[in-house]
Amino acid sequence: VTGVQTCALPISKDWISRVYVTESLTADEFLMKQVMELPEEKREIVADNVFRQMCDTRTPQGILTVLKKPVWTVDDILKGEAPLVMVLEDLQDPGNMGTIFRTAEGAGVDGIFMSTNCVDIYNPKTIRSTMGSVYRVPFVIAPDLQDVFAWFKKQGIRSYAAHLKGKGWYDEQSYVGGTAFLIGKEGNGLTDKLTDKVQKKIKIPMCGKVESLNAAMASGLLVYEARRQRQGVD
Repeated sequence: VTGVQTCALPISKDWISRVYVTESLTADEFLMKQVMELPEEKREIVADNVFRQMCDTRTPQGILTVLKKPVWTVDDILKGEAPLVMVLEDLQDPGNMGTIFRTAEGAGVDGIFMSTNCVDIYNPKTIRSTMGSVYRVPFVIAPDLQDVFAWFKKQGIRSYAAHLKGKGWYDEQSYVGGTAFLIGKEGNGLTDKLTDKVQKKIKIPMCGKVESLNAAMASGLLVYEARRQRQGVD
């Protein structure tokens, strides 16, 4: 089973099943050095017009990799002493999902739990939006997100929901210990069923008449505040 990504090679070569490169890109010495390190049966140079037919974008980047689907477990995510994780409920936008994965990797998030009703993580638009982070940030698709709270309790992880009815500002909390941030569906937010399980509802201050932020933006603020605290940065 494979996933497709059009980018350079920002992942472990163990994930790669095959790489296709356009003829016009062979002049890129840095890229071709990486490609040529792969076994011959895993790489192929194709004509530009053929490559365009292989891709689902109008302006492909010139390299396409066929990759194995990553497989992680709950233990892969919660193995540290104070895990920093995200829980995504029913997110629908591929761009949001991809941006959350990229931001999560940048902020040092240990893993992501997502509901089965989230946008397909292997949607080509989602894959491209992650820019390779989908192959580096562990994730688990949970049949029932209620189960994750049992895992959190076992690991001593405190859960926070970005919510309009939050009682405290997001930067007034401590995220030094095990922390989970919950982000809900664009427009509707988290369901009441899941919100009731959360230990603390928090708010992000906003000026003007804005009621809420984009899901990816909100998640970015939260995980980077956690990173700031964990690094001891003022």
